[in-house]
Amino acid sequence: MCYFFNEITLLKGFMLDSKLLSILCCPETRQPLSQAGEDCIALLNNAIKAGTLKNVAGEAITEPLAEALTTPDGSRVYPVREGIPVLLADEAILLPLEK
Repeated sequence: MCYFFNEITLLKGFMLDSKLLSILCCPETRQPLSQAGEDCIALLNNAIKAGTLKNVAGEAITEPLAEALTTPDGSRVYPVREGIPVLLADEAILLPLEK
């Protein structure tokens, strides 16, 4: 089934359509995904600003996140870029962040 997804522009970025969000899952664990909260986004953006945030592939993340998706157990976060979830296992950010 195809879903049309309305991109609703927000000051901070894009909002995912609830129908789309309901069918997305983590490519590694198959857990459902939900939108990351503001606290999680702030934590990630602080690590990006400090130059310490890397994805599973070991690549540095340099662009701030306006939105992200997370697993219910909070172990993985997937970036959303311009309203598009990046659901590649190597693009995941593992939590908790190492200090």
